[in-house]
Amino acid sequence: MARHDLSDFRHVHAFDDGNVAGERRLWIVVAITAVAMLAEIVAGWITGSMALTADGWHMGTHVAALGIAALAYRMARRWSSDSRFTFGTWKIEVLGAYSSALLLAVVALAMAVESARRLVSPEPIDYAPALVVALVGLVVNLASALLLGGHDHGHGHGHGAGHGHAHGPDRDAGHRHGDLNLRSAYLHVVADAFTSVLAIAALAAGLYAGWAWLDPAMGIVGAVVIGWWAKGLIAESSRVLLDREMDSPVVADVRRAIECDGDAEIADLHVWRVGRERYACALTIVARAPLEAAQYRARLGPVAAVAHASIEIHRCPHYNCP
Repeated sequence: MARHDLSDFRHVHAFDDGNVAGERRLWIVVAITAVAMLAEIVAGWITGSMALTADGWHMGTHVAALGIAALAYRMARRWSSDSRFTFGTWKIEVLGAYSSALLLAVVALAMAVESARRLVSPEPIDYAPALVVALVGLVVNLASALLLGGHDHGHGHGHGAGHGHAHGPDRDAGHRHGDLNLRSAYLHVVADAFTSVLAIAALAAGLYAGWAWLDPAMGIVGAVVIGWWAKGLIAESSRVLLDREMDSPVVADVRRAIECDGDAEIADLHVWRVGRERYACALTIVARAPLEAAQYRARLGPVAAVAHASIEIHRCPHYNCP
């Protein structure tokens, strides 16, 4: 039996092109902060400053987190054409962000415990050199923040309309989602800069006012800030990994587009993200006079965030179907 030409019905499930520029900036920041991290940890150990040590370890988690993010970019790009990934490799980046957040949460807890111990059993601190190293750490953090830019760089890429694909970002995705990897990296260096400021304040108070208790107290404050940031990133990345997207505005847009003729009704709808600004959906349509699947796909054209749609169609079986 002759085989049909199916090329017009096949398409690539790579809905996100990655962020090569962001990956490059991440590797530069990793190299810079790795050196500063070692300097702060060693200086904190020598001088006895808990705030400086905490800042150094936080910078260490920053190096690890950015390294994970950069590797996630690379792996997502390397396997982007691998057909074993049903809806592309973008979630590798999100998994990297989730792993980084878990690492931060563990380190925050360790920092809080050690700082509390220092409050109970104070240890001598060599303030002057510790203050110098903390200032250097702050400069590194600010430079890293400037390098990463502080902006999400989400890119929308459409596909052929024959497969129910659309072009351009939806009104919600570009502002709320963007590049999760890059945004988490930027927030991380901002948190680094904040803990550096805390360390500087504590060391200066100890040096000029003799407030030795402020150093471990600032270590606790820094731990709380890191833990709060980790909690936020865990919540955001796990939402994507678990496909909790049914409260997105794109869901209402899909319903409105499909049911515009007053006949078709969506009996079942599932929406999940497959890229920074891209969604896939599977829907079951029931209609008294059902149309061809291609016609329903055409209705999704204006719903710009929908990159892929799987449509199941049924004629209404009820005798009183309106």
